[in-house]
Amino acid sequence: MFYQLYEMSHAAMAPWRAGADMMRLAYRNPLNPVSQTPFGRAMAGGLEVFERTTRRYGKPEFGLNETTLDSGAVSVHEKTVWSRPFCNLIHFERSLPANHRQDPKILIVAPMSGHYATLLRGTVEALLPKAEVYITDWIDARMVPVTAGRFDLDDYIDYVISMLHKLGPDTHVMAVCQPSVPVLAAVAIMEARGDAMAPSTMTLMGGPIDTRENPTAVNELAQDKPLSWFEDNVVMQVPFPHPGFTRDVYPGFLQLSGFMSMNLDKHMIAHKEFFWHMVENDGDSAEKHREFYDEYLAVMDLTAEFYLQTVDTVFIQHALPKGEMMHREQPVDTTAIRNVALLTIEGENDDISGLGQTKAAHKICPNIPEDKRHHYMQPRVGHYGVFNGSRYRSEIAPRILDFIATHSQAGRKAAGPVRKVIRGGKSA
Repeated sequence: MFYQLYEMSHAAMAPWRAGADMMRLAYRNPLNPVSQTPFGRAMAGGLEVFERTTRRYGKPEFGLNETTLDSGAVSVHEKTVWSRPFCNLIHFERSLPANHRQDPKILIVAPMSGHYATLLRGTVEALLPKAEVYITDWIDARMVPVTAGRFDLDDYIDYVISMLHKLGPDTHVMAVCQPSVPVLAAVAIMEARGDAMAPSTMTLMGGPIDTRENPTAVNELAQDKPLSWFEDNVVMQVPFPHPGFTRDVYPGFLQLSGFMSMNLDKHMIAHKEFFWHMVENDGDSAEKHREFYDEYLAVMDLTAEFYLQTVDTVFIQHALPKGEMMHREQPVDTTAIRNVALLTIEGENDDISGLGQTKAAHKICPNIPEDKRHHYMQPRVGHYGVFNGSRYRSEIAPRILDFIATHSQAGRKAAGPVRKVIRGGKSA
Protein backbone atom coordinates (compact mmCIF):
# COMPACT_ATOMS: atom_id res chain seq x y z
CA MET A 1 0.00 0.00 0.00
CA PHE A 2 2.88 2.38 0.78
CA TYR A 3 4.17 2.11 -2.81
CA GLN A 4 0.67 2.94 -4.10
CA LEU A 5 0.51 6.01 -1.81
CA TYR A 6 3.88 7.13 -3.10
CA GLU A 7 2.65 6.85 -6.70
CA MET A 8 -0.55 8.74 -5.88
CA SER A 9 1.32 11.57 -4.16
CA HIS A 10 3.73 11.80 -7.07
CA ALA A 11 0.82 12.05 -9.51
CA ALA A 12 -0.92 14.65 -7.31
CA MET A 13 2.20 16.84 -7.45
CA ALA A 14 2.36 16.76 -11.25
CA PRO A 15 0.23 19.90 -11.83
CA TRP A 16 2.26 21.82 -9.25
CA ARG A 17 5.51 20.77 -10.89
CA ALA A 18 4.21 21.78 -14.30
CA GLY A 19 3.09 25.16 -12.96
CA ALA A 20 6.43 25.75 -11.25
CA ASP A 21 8.28 24.90 -14.44
CA MET A 22 6.17 27.30 -16.48
CA MET A 23 6.77 30.11 -13.97
CA ARG A 24 10.50 29.33 -13.94
CA LEU A 25 10.67 29.70 -17.71
CA ALA A 26 8.78 33.00 -17.48
CA TYR A 27 11.21 34.40 -14.92
CA ARG A 28 14.18 33.24 -17.02
CA ASN A 29 12.89 34.56 -20.32
CA PRO A 30 15.43 37.15 -21.53
CA LEU A 31 12.52 39.24 -22.89
CA ASN A 32 11.25 39.60 -19.33
CA PRO A 33 13.17 42.53 -17.75
CA VAL A 34 12.68 41.00 -14.29
CA SER A 35 14.87 38.05 -15.36
CA GLN A 36 17.92 40.31 -15.17
CA THR A 37 17.28 41.27 -11.54
CA PRO A 38 18.22 39.43 -8.31
CA PHE A 39 14.49 39.09 -7.56
CA GLY A 40 13.83 37.40 -10.90
CA ARG A 41 16.77 35.04 -10.53
CA ALA A 42 15.69 34.21 -6.95
CA MET A 43 12.15 33.38 -8.11
CA ALA A 44 13.44 31.24 -10.99
CA GLY A 45 15.92 29.51 -8.68
CA GLY A 46 13.33 28.73 -6.02
CA LEU A 47 10.90 27.36 -8.58
CA GLU A 48 13.60 25.13 -10.08
CA VAL A 49 14.59 23.79 -6.66
CA PHE A 50 10.92 22.92 -6.02
CA GLU A 51 10.51 21.23 -9.40
CA ARG A 52 13.73 19.25 -9.11
CA THR A 53 13.09 18.03 -5.55
CA THR A 54 9.60 16.73 -6.40
CA ARG A 55 10.19 15.11 -9.79
CA ARG A 56 10.98 11.47 -10.59
CA TYR A 57 14.31 11.15 -12.37
CA GLY A 58 14.45 8.83 -15.35
CA LYS A 59 17.36 6.65 -16.39
CA PRO A 60 20.25 8.88 -17.55
CA GLU A 61 22.21 8.37 -20.74
CA PHE A 62 25.88 7.36 -20.83
CA GLY A 63 26.51 10.02 -23.45
CA LEU A 64 29.97 8.69 -24.31
CA ASN A 65 30.07 9.45 -28.01
CA GLU A 66 33.81 9.93 -28.43
CA THR A 67 37.14 8.88 -26.96
CA THR A 68 40.73 9.83 -27.68
CA LEU A 69 43.30 7.23 -28.71
CA ASP A 70 47.02 7.80 -29.22
CA SER A 71 46.21 8.32 -32.89
CA GLY A 72 43.44 10.86 -32.24
CA ALA A 73 39.72 11.09 -31.50
CA VAL A 74 37.36 8.29 -32.58
CA SER A 75 33.59 7.91 -32.27
CA VAL A 76 31.98 5.51 -29.76
CA HIS A 77 28.67 3.69 -30.22
CA GLU A 78 26.68 1.75 -27.63
CA LYS A 79 25.76 -1.73 -28.79
CA THR A 80 23.80 -4.37 -26.86
CA VAL A 81 25.64 -7.68 -27.35
CA TRP A 82 23.84 -9.89 -24.80
CA SER A 83 20.42 -9.61 -23.23
CA ARG A 84 18.35 -11.23 -20.51
CA PRO A 85 15.12 -10.06 -18.81
CA PHE A 86 16.97 -8.28 -16.00
CA CYS A 87 20.13 -7.12 -17.74
CA ASN A 88 21.63 -6.00 -21.03
CA LEU A 89 25.34 -6.15 -21.76
CA ILE A 90 26.49 -2.97 -23.48
CA HIS A 91 29.63 -2.73 -25.59
CA PHE A 92 31.12 0.71 -26.11
CA GLU A 93 32.21 0.03 -29.67
CA ARG A 94 34.98 2.33 -30.87
CA SER A 95 35.59 3.18 -34.52
CA LEU A 96 39.20 2.00 -34.53
CA PRO A 97 41.75 2.54 -37.30
CA ALA A 98 42.73 -0.58 -39.24
CA ASN A 99 46.22 -0.80 -37.75
CA HIS A 100 45.12 -0.36 -34.12
CA ARG A 101 46.58 -2.78 -31.58
CA GLN A 102 44.43 -5.41 -29.89
CA ASP A 103 43.16 -3.88 -26.64
CA PRO A 104 42.04 -5.93 -23.61
CA LYS A 105 38.38 -6.81 -23.12
CA ILE A 106 37.07 -5.46 -19.81
CA LEU A 107 33.72 -6.51 -18.38
CA ILE A 108 32.58 -3.93 -15.82
CA VAL A 109 29.93 -5.39 -13.53
CA ALA A 110 27.98 -2.40 -12.28
CA PRO A 111 26.32 -2.46 -8.87
CA MET A 112 22.71 -3.56 -8.69
CA SER A 113 22.07 -1.51 -5.58
CA GLY A 114 19.64 1.20 -6.57
CA HIS A 115 21.44 3.39 -9.08
CA TYR A 116 21.69 2.77 -12.80
CA ALA A 117 24.90 1.63 -14.49
CA THR A 118 25.35 5.20 -15.78
CA LEU A 119 26.73 6.01 -12.32
CA LEU A 120 29.92 4.42 -13.70
CA ARG A 121 30.11 6.76 -16.68
CA GLY A 122 33.44 8.12 -15.46
CA THR A 123 34.72 4.58 -14.83
CA VAL A 124 34.03 3.64 -18.44
CA GLU A 125 35.31 6.92 -19.88
CA ALA A 126 38.75 6.56 -18.27
CA LEU A 127 39.22 3.03 -19.67
CA LEU A 128 37.91 3.58 -23.20
CA PRO A 129 41.19 4.89 -24.73
CA LYS A 130 42.98 1.66 -23.78
CA ALA A 131 40.34 -1.08 -23.74
CA GLU A 132 37.26 -2.68 -25.27
CA VAL A 133 34.78 -1.90 -22.51
CA TYR A 134 31.57 -3.78 -21.74
CA ILE A 135 29.19 -2.97 -18.88
CA THR A 136 26.17 -4.62 -17.26
CA ASP A 137 23.09 -2.44 -17.72
CA TRP A 138 20.72 -3.73 -15.03
CA ILE A 139 17.01 -3.23 -15.70
CA ASP A 140 14.60 -1.60 -13.26
CA ALA A 141 12.63 -4.48 -11.69
CA ARG A 142 9.35 -2.56 -11.89
CA MET A 143 9.76 -2.61 -15.68
CA VAL A 144 10.09 -6.42 -15.87
CA PRO A 145 6.76 -8.33 -16.07
CA VAL A 146 6.22 -11.07 -13.49
CA THR A 147 6.00 -13.53 -16.39
CA ALA A 148 9.78 -13.12 -16.81
CA GLY A 149 10.25 -14.99 -13.54
CA ARG A 150 12.38 -14.34 -10.48
CA PHE A 151 15.87 -12.91 -10.15
CA ASP A 152 18.00 -13.62 -7.09
CA LEU A 153 21.69 -13.76 -6.14
CA ASP A 154 22.10 -17.17 -7.78
CA ASP A 155 20.71 -15.75 -11.02
CA TYR A 156 23.11 -12.81 -10.73
CA ILE A 157 26.05 -15.23 -10.55
CA ASP A 158 24.70 -17.17 -13.53
CA TYR A 159 24.38 -13.93 -15.52
CA VAL A 160 28.04 -13.07 -14.84
CA ILE A 161 29.19 -16.52 -15.94
CA SER A 162 27.05 -16.32 -19.07
CA MET A 163 28.47 -12.90 -19.98
CA LEU A 164 32.03 -14.15 -19.53
CA HIS A 165 31.21 -17.03 -21.87
CA LYS A 166 29.80 -14.54 -24.38
CA LEU A 167 32.99 -12.44 -24.31
CA GLY A 168 35.29 -15.45 -24.57
CA PRO A 169 38.79 -16.16 -23.24
CA ASP A 170 41.20 -13.52 -21.94
CA THR A 171 38.45 -11.26 -20.58
CA HIS A 172 39.14 -9.06 -17.56
CA VAL A 173 36.30 -8.58 -15.07
CA MET A 174 35.87 -5.53 -12.82
CA ALA A 175 33.34 -5.51 -9.98
CA VAL A 176 32.42 -2.13 -8.52
CA CYS A 177 31.07 -2.28 -4.96
CA GLN A 178 28.09 -4.65 -4.51
CA PRO A 179 28.94 -7.13 -7.31
CA SER A 180 32.31 -7.96 -5.74
CA VAL A 181 30.70 -10.90 -3.91
CA PRO A 182 28.80 -12.47 -6.85
CA VAL A 183 31.73 -11.86 -9.22
CA LEU A 184 34.18 -13.54 -6.85
CA ALA A 185 31.69 -16.39 -6.44
CA ALA A 186 31.27 -16.71 -10.23
CA VAL A 187 35.04 -16.85 -10.77
CA ALA A 188 35.40 -19.48 -8.02
CA ILE A 189 32.70 -21.62 -9.64
CA MET A 190 34.33 -21.31 -13.07
CA GLU A 191 37.78 -22.19 -11.72
CA ALA A 192 36.39 -25.19 -9.83
CA ARG A 193 34.85 -26.43 -13.08
CA GLY A 194 38.04 -25.85 -15.05
CA ASP A 195 36.11 -23.43 -17.26
CA ALA A 196 38.30 -22.16 -20.11
CA MET A 197 36.29 -18.92 -20.17
CA ALA A 198 37.32 -17.90 -16.66
CA PRO A 199 38.68 -14.33 -16.78
CA SER A 200 42.39 -13.58 -16.87
CA THR A 201 42.09 -10.97 -14.11
CA MET A 202 39.52 -9.98 -11.51
CA THR A 203 39.46 -6.43 -10.08
CA LEU A 204 37.32 -5.85 -6.99
CA MET A 205 36.69 -2.19 -6.08
CA GLY A 206 35.20 -1.05 -2.77
CA GLY A 207 33.23 -4.28 -2.32
CA PRO A 208 31.72 -5.94 0.79
CA ILE A 209 33.69 -9.20 0.66
CA ASP A 210 33.85 -9.41 4.46
CA THR A 211 31.70 -6.83 6.25
CA ARG A 212 33.05 -7.90 9.64
CA GLU A 213 36.12 -5.80 8.83
CA ASN A 214 35.63 -2.17 9.93
CA PRO A 215 31.82 -2.34 9.74
CA THR A 216 30.09 0.83 8.52
CA ALA A 217 26.62 2.18 9.32
CA VAL A 218 25.25 0.17 6.38
CA ASN A 219 26.75 -3.05 7.77
CA GLU A 220 25.55 -2.36 11.31
CA LEU A 221 21.95 -1.84 10.18
CA ALA A 222 21.93 -5.31 8.61
CA GLN A 223 23.43 -6.80 11.76
CA ASP A 224 20.95 -5.09 14.09
CA LYS A 225 17.81 -6.29 12.30
CA PRO A 226 16.62 -9.85 11.53
CA LEU A 227 15.96 -10.71 7.90
CA SER A 228 12.23 -10.75 8.65
CA TRP A 229 12.41 -7.04 9.51
CA PHE A 230 13.64 -6.21 6.01
CA GLU A 231 10.99 -8.44 4.47
CA ASP A 232 8.20 -6.78 6.48
CA ASN A 233 9.37 -3.16 6.17
CA VAL A 234 11.04 -2.61 2.79
CA VAL A 235 9.55 -5.21 0.43
CA MET A 236 6.52 -3.94 -1.52
CA GLN A 237 4.56 -4.83 -4.64
CA VAL A 238 4.92 -2.82 -7.83
CA PRO A 239 1.65 -0.92 -8.38
CA PHE A 240 -0.39 -0.59 -11.56
CA PRO A 241 0.26 0.48 -14.35
CA HIS A 242 3.99 -0.43 -14.36
CA PRO A 243 4.94 -3.51 -16.44
CA GLY A 244 6.15 -5.25 -13.26
CA PHE A 245 2.72 -4.93 -11.61
CA THR A 246 2.48 -7.21 -8.50
CA ARG A 247 6.22 -8.05 -8.52
CA ASP A 248 7.76 -7.95 -5.02
CA VAL A 249 10.55 -5.36 -4.97
CA TYR A 250 12.71 -3.19 -2.78
CA PRO A 251 11.57 0.18 -4.20
CA GLY A 252 14.06 2.69 -5.52
CA PHE A 253 12.47 5.56 -3.62
CA LEU A 254 13.09 3.78 -0.31
CA GLN A 255 16.70 3.18 -1.25
CA LEU A 256 17.07 6.84 -2.17
CA SER A 257 15.64 7.86 1.20
CA GLY A 258 18.35 5.75 2.85
CA PHE A 259 21.10 7.26 0.67
CA MET A 260 19.93 10.79 1.41
CA SER A 261 19.48 10.29 5.16
CA MET A 262 23.08 9.12 5.58
CA ASN A 263 24.35 12.58 4.58
CA LEU A 264 21.19 14.70 4.80
CA ASP A 265 22.99 17.83 6.00
CA LYS A 266 25.34 17.74 2.99
CA HIS A 267 22.44 17.38 0.55
CA MET A 268 20.56 20.26 2.15
CA ILE A 269 23.65 22.47 1.97
CA ALA A 270 24.18 21.45 -1.68
CA HIS A 271 20.64 22.50 -2.62
CA LYS A 272 20.99 25.77 -0.71
CA GLU A 273 24.22 26.51 -2.58
CA PHE A 274 22.54 25.54 -5.85
CA PHE A 275 19.87 28.19 -5.21
CA TRP A 276 22.47 30.88 -4.50
CA HIS A 277 24.49 29.90 -7.57
CA MET A 278 21.42 30.69 -9.66
CA VAL A 279 20.75 33.94 -7.83
CA GLU A 280 24.38 34.97 -8.38
CA ASN A 281 24.20 33.90 -12.04
CA ASP A 282 26.96 31.29 -11.52
CA GLY A 283 25.87 29.02 -14.35
CA ASP A 284 28.83 26.62 -14.27
CA SER A 285 28.42 25.72 -10.59
CA ALA A 286 24.65 25.34 -11.00
CA GLU A 287 25.13 23.03 -13.98
CA LYS A 288 27.55 20.81 -12.03
CA HIS A 289 24.87 20.44 -9.34
CA ARG A 290 22.26 19.48 -11.96
CA GLU A 291 24.56 16.90 -13.54
CA PHE A 292 25.38 15.25 -10.22
CA TYR A 293 21.80 15.09 -8.91
CA ASP A 294 20.33 14.01 -12.25
CA GLU A 295 22.43 10.88 -11.76
CA TYR A 296 22.22 10.53 -7.98
CA LEU A 297 18.43 10.87 -7.79
CA ALA A 298 17.74 8.39 -10.60
CA VAL A 299 17.03 5.06 -8.89
CA MET A 300 15.63 1.67 -9.80
CA ASP A 301 13.71 -1.06 -7.97
CA LEU A 302 15.42 -4.33 -7.03
CA THR A 303 13.68 -7.70 -6.95
CA ALA A 304 12.82 -8.64 -3.38
CA GLU A 305 14.43 -12.08 -3.64
CA PHE A 306 17.75 -10.63 -4.81
CA TYR A 307 17.77 -7.95 -2.12
CA LEU A 308 16.84 -10.30 0.74
CA GLN A 309 19.27 -13.03 -0.33
CA THR A 310 22.08 -10.46 -0.60
CA VAL A 311 21.34 -9.00 2.84
CA ASP A 312 21.28 -12.47 4.38
CA THR A 313 24.29 -13.94 2.55
CA VAL A 314 26.62 -10.94 2.54
CA PHE A 315 25.72 -8.80 5.54
CA ILE A 316 24.15 -11.15 8.09
CA GLN A 317 25.66 -14.59 7.52
CA HIS A 318 29.03 -13.45 6.04
CA ALA A 319 28.78 -16.67 4.08
CA LEU A 320 31.53 -16.04 1.51
CA PRO A 321 34.44 -15.26 3.88
CA LYS A 322 33.32 -18.08 6.18
CA GLY A 323 33.43 -20.55 3.29
CA GLU A 324 29.71 -21.27 3.69
CA MET A 325 28.26 -19.62 0.58
CA MET A 326 26.16 -21.82 -1.67
CA HIS A 327 25.20 -21.45 -5.31
CA ARG A 328 22.23 -23.59 -6.30
CA GLU A 329 23.01 -26.08 -3.53
CA GLN A 330 26.68 -26.27 -4.51
CA PRO A 331 29.40 -24.79 -2.26
CA VAL A 332 31.34 -21.76 -3.49
CA ASP A 333 35.00 -22.70 -2.97
CA THR A 334 37.19 -19.61 -3.30
CA THR A 335 40.31 -21.72 -2.69
CA ALA A 336 39.74 -23.15 -6.19
CA ILE A 337 40.88 -19.85 -7.72
CA ARG A 338 44.44 -20.43 -8.89
CA ASN A 339 44.81 -18.95 -12.37
CA VAL A 340 42.87 -15.68 -12.21
CA ALA A 341 44.97 -12.70 -11.12
CA LEU A 342 43.39 -10.64 -8.31
CA LEU A 343 43.51 -6.87 -7.79
CA THR A 344 41.62 -5.27 -4.90
CA ILE A 345 41.13 -1.52 -4.51
CA GLU A 346 39.85 0.44 -1.51
CA GLY A 347 39.36 4.09 -0.60
CA GLU A 348 40.86 5.44 2.61
CA ASN A 349 37.65 7.26 3.60
CA ASP A 350 35.08 4.78 2.31
CA ASP A 351 31.97 4.94 4.52
CA ILE A 352 30.07 2.25 2.59
CA SER A 353 32.63 -0.58 2.41
CA GLY A 354 35.11 -0.06 5.24
CA LEU A 355 38.86 -0.51 4.88
CA GLY A 356 39.78 -4.18 4.82
CA GLN A 357 36.43 -5.45 3.53
CA THR A 358 37.64 -5.75 -0.07
CA LYS A 359 41.20 -6.70 0.85
CA ALA A 360 39.70 -9.75 2.62
CA ALA A 361 39.41 -11.38 -0.82
CA HIS A 362 43.13 -12.16 -0.65
CA LYS A 363 42.67 -14.07 2.59
CA ILE A 364 39.96 -16.33 1.19
CA CYS A 365 41.81 -16.91 -2.10
CA PRO A 366 45.06 -18.36 -0.72
CA ASN A 367 45.98 -20.37 -3.82
CA ILE A 368 46.45 -17.41 -6.14
CA PRO A 369 50.24 -17.07 -6.59
CA GLU A 370 51.82 -14.03 -4.94
CA ASP A 371 52.94 -12.56 -8.26
CA LYS A 372 49.30 -12.58 -9.47
CA ARG A 373 47.74 -10.65 -6.62
CA HIS A 374 47.86 -7.03 -5.53
CA HIS A 375 46.03 -4.68 -3.15
CA TYR A 376 45.92 -0.91 -3.48
CA MET A 377 44.49 1.66 -1.06
CA GLN A 378 43.82 5.09 -2.55
CA PRO A 379 44.46 7.87 -0.02
CA ARG A 380 41.93 10.65 0.59
CA VAL A 381 38.96 9.25 -1.32
CA GLY A 382 35.60 7.96 -0.18
CA HIS A 383 33.43 5.28 -1.74
CA TYR A 384 32.52 7.22 -4.86
CA GLY A 385 36.14 8.29 -5.41
CA VAL A 386 37.23 4.67 -5.79
CA PHE A 387 35.62 4.49 -9.24
CA ASN A 388 35.03 8.11 -10.26
CA GLY A 389 36.66 11.50 -10.11
CA SER A 390 40.12 12.97 -10.60
CA ARG A 391 42.01 10.52 -8.37
CA TYR A 392 40.34 7.58 -10.07
CA ARG A 393 41.40 8.92 -13.47
CA SER A 394 44.97 9.78 -12.48
CA GLU A 395 45.80 7.13 -9.86
CA ILE A 396 43.45 4.14 -10.01
CA ALA A 397 42.55 3.60 -13.68
CA PRO A 398 46.22 3.51 -14.81
CA ARG A 399 46.96 0.87 -12.18
CA ILE A 400 44.03 -1.25 -13.32
CA LEU A 401 45.16 -1.05 -16.94
CA ASP A 402 48.75 -1.88 -15.94
CA PHE A 403 47.58 -4.89 -13.92
CA ILE A 404 45.45 -6.09 -16.84
CA ALA A 405 48.31 -5.68 -19.33
CA THR A 406 50.65 -7.61 -17.05
CA HIS A 407 48.31 -10.55 -16.62
CA SER A 408 46.52 -10.76 -19.97
CA GLN A 409 47.13 -13.98 -21.84
CA ALA A 410 48.43 -12.00 -24.81
CA GLY A 411 51.11 -10.17 -22.86
CA ARG A 412 51.78 -12.44 -19.90
CA LYS A 413 55.18 -13.69 -21.05
CA ALA A 414 56.60 -10.22 -21.56
CA ALA A 415 55.02 -8.48 -18.62
CA GLY A 416 56.72 -10.09 -15.62
CA PRO A 417 55.44 -9.92 -12.03
CA VAL A 418 53.38 -7.04 -10.64
CA ARG A 419 55.27 -4.35 -8.70
CA LYS A 420 55.13 -4.91 -4.98
CA VAL A 421 55.14 -1.19 -4.17
CA ILE A 422 53.12 1.39 -6.10
CA ARG A 423 53.82 5.05 -5.54
CA GLY A 424 51.07 7.10 -3.92
CA GLY A 425 49.27 4.32 -2.03
CA LYS A 426 49.66 1.17 0.02
CA SER A 427 50.29 -2.27 -1.35
CA ALA A 428 50.04 -5.77 -0.06
